Amino acid sequence: MFENYRVFETELAGKKITFETGKMCALSNASVLVRYGETTVLVNTTASKKPRDGIDFFPLSVDFEEKLYAVGKIPGSFMKREGRPTQKAILASRLVDRPIRPLFPKYMRNDVSVVMTVLSVDPDCSPEIAGMIGTSFALSISDIPWAGPIAGVSLGLVDGKVVINPDEEQRKVSEMSVTVAGSKEKIVMIEAGANEVPEDVMLDAIAQGHEEIKKMVDFIFGVQAEIGKEKFTFESMEVNPEFFGKIKEFAEERVKEALDTDDKNERDKRLAPIVEDIHAQFDEEYPELVGTVDECMYQLQKQIVRAWLKQGKRVDGRKLDEIRPLAAEVGLIPRVHGSGMFTRGQTQVLTIVTLGPVSDSQILDGIDGEDSKRYMHQYNFPSYSVGETRPSRGPGRREIGHGALAERALEPVIPPVEEFPYAYRLVSEVLSSNGSTSQGSICGSTLALMDAGVPIKAPVAGISCGLITDGDDWMTMVDIQGLEDFYGDMDFKVGGTEKGITAIQVDIKVDGLTLPIIKEAFEKTRKARLYILNEIMLKCIPAPREELSKYAPKMLTLTIDPEKIREVIGSGGKVIQRICAECEVKIDIEDDGKVFVSAIDIDNARRAVQVIETIANDPEVGALYKGRVTRLMNFGAFVEIAPGKEGLVHISKLDMKRVEKVEDVVTVGDEIIVKVTEIDSQGRINLSRKDALMEIQAKKNKEKE
Repeated sequence: MFENYRVFETELAGKKITFETGKMCALSNASVLVRYGETTVLVNTTASKKPRDGIDFFPLSVDFEEKLYAVGKIPGSFMKREGRPTQKAILASRLVDRPIRPLFPKYMRNDVSVVMTVLSVDPDCSPEIAGMIGTSFALSISDIPWAGPIAGVSLGLVDGKVVINPDEEQRKVSEMSVTVAGSKEKIVMIEAGANEVPEDVMLDAIAQGHEEIKKMVDFIFGVQAEIGKEKFTFESMEVNPEFFGKIKEFAEERVKEALDTDDKNERDKRLAPIVEDIHAQFDEEYPELVGTVDECMYQLQKQIVRAWLKQGKRVDGRKLDEIRPLAAEVGLIPRVHGSGMFTRGQTQVLTIVTLGPVSDSQILDGIDGEDSKRYMHQYNFPSYSVGETRPSRGPGRREIGHGALAERALEPVIPPVEEFPYAYRLVSEVLSSNGSTSQGSICGSTLALMDAGVPIKAPVAGISCGLITDGDDWMTMVDIQGLEDFYGDMDFKVGGTEKGITAIQVDIKVDGLTLPIIKEAFEKTRKARLYILNEIMLKCIPAPREELSKYAPKMLTLTIDPEKIREVIGSGGKVIQRICAECEVKIDIEDDGKVFVSAIDIDNARRAVQVIETIANDPEVGALYKGRVTRLMNFGAFVEIAPGKEGLVHISKLDMKRVEKVEDVVTVGDEIIVKVTEIDSQGRINLSRKDALMEIQAKKNKEKE
């Protein structure tokens, strides 16, 4: 029945990987089932037969579909089915989109769709890598025009050695998590998170990864030669050369004058009348080409900007290695836990930090082993940041990707939960955008964290590097603004500390990068990063604030015997709920006995800690406790110093003066400070208010002295 069924087998970093085609999904342009270990991903590629009308871009959609049955889970939602893609699925989609997109024909406008469906997951074999290679395999054997193949690997650094496609245990101890995609000759995509890894170590890892990539590319080339379909002919949307030539002759000098400014609004203002004049000049002569005027203007501006850059000229007059004017500010917003604003030219990002108890960590419902995270970074890109008007519809893939990049950049410097037991939510609001807002959000977030008093390991800054290529010739420039990103060939974003790299994201529009280009990008971004850190950010705030905002929750931790957790929680949660209500705190208890107590007032947190310690341990003789009077007797008052732990304050110990009646000093419900004076052989607790008052008074007298 399956006459075209074929199975191809090879190795990827020493592990078997197989590709099955011709059995499933017969109506796709190409389909492949990838088996990598026990990870199984079904990849389908389809293309429309005709171009989409009225668009000036290549309509490619890439979807990485996580199915929870792949890891034996039932979705936790009410509908019990997968809904909107998780953040990790969106990031995986972008991970595959970025290396394949530049290799499609420049002027093709046919819709192309790639769908990677994860059917099963082996924790030691990345479904993202399987999906990327499967996509390259499917596109290569399909009839869809595409200049691949490419392949990808993940890289780790364990005990100082580079590991290609690390397994689950290796990933846990790895100093970096890097995904690299490449063709036979070049690197086409880098996505990285790292624990302050030096640039030379990162470059060496990328080079090692490329050697493994080349083997897989050769394998796919062989399969393509054997079973690949002939690529279909598409209708090219390239501009009419004659029409473009006339527009260039008519408007080139005016466009040059319009572009020669560092003010984006001024540039747009200058260009608008030129477009109007072009329509007035040519619409009647070329009525069938009216719709291509915008594309002609794009091509003309691109030619001008690239020619300038090759000559060492930038539209704002800067040198190729010069950074735009910078500014850093902290503490701008009242009542929030921390805020920082970073400005680079017309790019401006404001980041707000919110601290919360560890229980505020985000719960994740995905196909990997991670079930929660306590550091969350979100990035918002409103229309006003680029001077446009459009309704807000929530974050798109770009916003999610940029937020994840900033999150990766800062995560290595976040203190461990044992040192600073908080959950973090950082929100970067892009106030103005003219290039590399993701890197601005890294800088603004570092400022905000320091303003909040978070004891980060080291400050982090981010900067981007651009590229212009002309055949084998190339040149790079640092701190690209929007126009240079738009018309250039690369946006090489690097975040890091003074010690090394913490995050990389590389977007390119050409067929790839050579190692010398990557090396130069590393060198330039490092130099710029250190300048931003030392000359701008640390001069604004040299170290994290010593105290948290008065509006931030104060956190205390303790560890109790896990066997005592039940007593602290109480039947139906009554005990812990009572502690939370009376002390105005929030309490989180982990299975290993770690207890996190948070409160706006640190004294309330201390009181709750004492109550918990009293429940979990025997009261300490000589210690002071705040308790509640529960019963009055002729001979004294019973005081509860913790739920279920009550002691007697004898009438002679109620006050520093003689007491005739217990009711003269206390009533039921009163809260009083008492001191444990004795725990007898039967476990009965004897308390003294008198001794507590005397100790408190003695401390006050000593402080006055």
